Amino acid sequence: MLLSVLCTIPAGAHGIWVEAENFNDKGGWVVDQQFMDLMGSSYLLAHGMGKPVADAVTEIEVPQDGIWHVYVRTFNWTSPWTSAPGPGKFRVKAGGRTLKTDLGISGSSWEWQYAGKVRLKAGKNELALSDQTGFEGRCDALWLTDEEGNVPPAGGDALASFRRYMLGLPEPDERQYDFVVAGGGIAGMCAAVAAARMGCKVALINDRPVLGGNNSAEVRVHLGGYSEVGPNEGLGRMIREFGHTRGGNAKPAEFYEDEKKQAFIDSEENVTLYACYRAVDVRMDGSRVAAVLVRHIETGEEHWLEAPLFSDCTGDGTIGYLAGADWRMGRESRSEFGESFAPEKADSLTMGASIQWYSKDAGHRTSFPEFSYGVEFNDSNCEKVTMGEWKWETGMNYDQIKDAERIRDYGLLVIYSNWSWLKNHRKDNAKWQNRDLDWVGYISGKRESRRLFGDYILKQDDIDKNVFHEDASFTTTWAIDLHFPDPDNSKKFPGAEFKAATVHNWIYPYAVPYRCLYSRNVDNLFMAGRNISTTHVALGTTRVMRTTGMMGEVVGMAAGLCSRYGCTPREIYQDHLGELKALMKKGLGKEDGSVESQRFNLPNKLLDKPKTFMSE
Repeated sequence: MLLSVLCTIPAGAHGIWVEAENFNDKGGWVVDQQFMDLMGSSYLLAHGMGKPVADAVTEIEVPQDGIWHVYVRTFNWTSPWTSAPGPGKFRVKAGGRTLKTDLGISGSSWEWQYAGKVRLKAGKNELALSDQTGFEGRCDALWLTDEEGNVPPAGGDALASFRRYMLGLPEPDERQYDFVVAGGGIAGMCAAVAAARMGCKVALINDRPVLGGNNSAEVRVHLGGYSEVGPNEGLGRMIREFGHTRGGNAKPAEFYEDEKKQAFIDSEENVTLYACYRAVDVRMDGSRVAAVLVRHIETGEEHWLEAPLFSDCTGDGTIGYLAGADWRMGRESRSEFGESFAPEKADSLTMGASIQWYSKDAGHRTSFPEFSYGVEFNDSNCEKVTMGEWKWETGMNYDQIKDAERIRDYGLLVIYSNWSWLKNHRKDNAKWQNRDLDWVGYISGKRESRRLFGDYILKQDDIDKNVFHEDASFTTTWAIDLHFPDPDNSKKFPGAEFKAATVHNWIYPYAVPYRCLYSRNVDNLFMAGRNISTTHVALGTTRVMRTTGMMGEVVGMAAGLCSRYGCTPREIYQDHLGELKALMKKGLGKEDGSVESQRFNLPNKLLDKPKTFMSE
């Protein structure tokens, strides 16, 4: 596949545009789509954990012999913390020559950097990205021009228009479904399959090549909470069909059994999986979503997915946000909902995102490069560990949407900085001499961002007092588990914490109202996952993944009923609640299979049930 696009731009100079994420052979570079809403695109990331990764290589078509000037859109990712040259150094190879300019080590934002000039012959030429360090060098696109100084727009709408023009992408086609689910985590998987088993033609959008979200081998968080508990004990049985059988966070990839998740979706004839597609826009019809625009994270191919019903299972509430749904992010004040666990004054604090990691014993002495970029470690503040799981959590004081790349990058920065200190400077380092970093995540494991408001907002009082709701649906069993900056870490790194602490405030199992699972002002929008209608405090119990799977199953059932009766999610509550209750009691999971092998990460202090779940 030739990835270059030749055209005449308004200035009259010829240029060749190359999208890095669409290289034929990505070598050791990985595609990172997490921030494409912020910086305009997916990009290639040299995620080598301190060891240079193999070159990414592609082929371009050069129209004429001559001198070509090469520009690269990149980012010096440590610039928020230091003015020193950054660690993400890479170079460009073109036509068999390595250009000598080091890229990705200067600047403070996504920008075009000049890689140099090269004489190329007309016809096919090889183009490569050559990582020099293994420390998260990143490349969005390359621009080859025969006129020095002819640089594309820096960013924003101007760059987006230029990118589309240069790629010559066709207008997106339109595809029709009964139900569109955005987000391929546990909630989205269950919503899609439940609706499919109700007879709906479903589109499931997942912006990564693997399903499962935080439970995938890319993030490595194990399933948590009870499933198949009253009053609707049928809910969650379908989790047996794809759930993994070994517990633990930050374990080897095979623990998370991603192949079972893929098989779970592939086995449903009524589900069309849009793998590696990201939802980037919506088309509205009054207060209803008419269609969602999805874009492939590598090729840029786009489709409009039309349906009468949609579910936002993105975690970030992306569809709801684009559709104008009511939402909130941060902590409510104590007085607003009468929550004793809430702060006196409302603020923007959220639970953070984790970058997990672990090391291995190589059986011989190993080395690690010097790594110090603005966050200084020493013998008194370093973390004397060989792995880091959920407690390695960043961004609690930052915007989990707008600052997402900075939050992820800080997680990487402190891992590498701490490891470098342990390997290179700690006097008593026998524990680490033979160890190598074996796995470091680069996909953020988020806990909290936007929450979309429904006809009911779950709050602490509901759970504390076991408040009865006639539309009781999935049961939450996890503690009210609210992460906050670890006090010791705050003392050592004030304002720059990277570790979290929590208090498990144990609860009775509580059945959450169905009205928390659809938008109060977008008529045909469901939601499932961590972006449902709760306060910050109540999110502390609903956010674990067996629980989100059950809420997804409820949404799929309700979508099936909506399709059957031609009604809205709200009208299910008003007119068809009895049928939904009957479905929830029975569940849509297959009858075979045992749950015993999946009984891990359960609330270890699950209190006795109250006298009744008050479901009737």
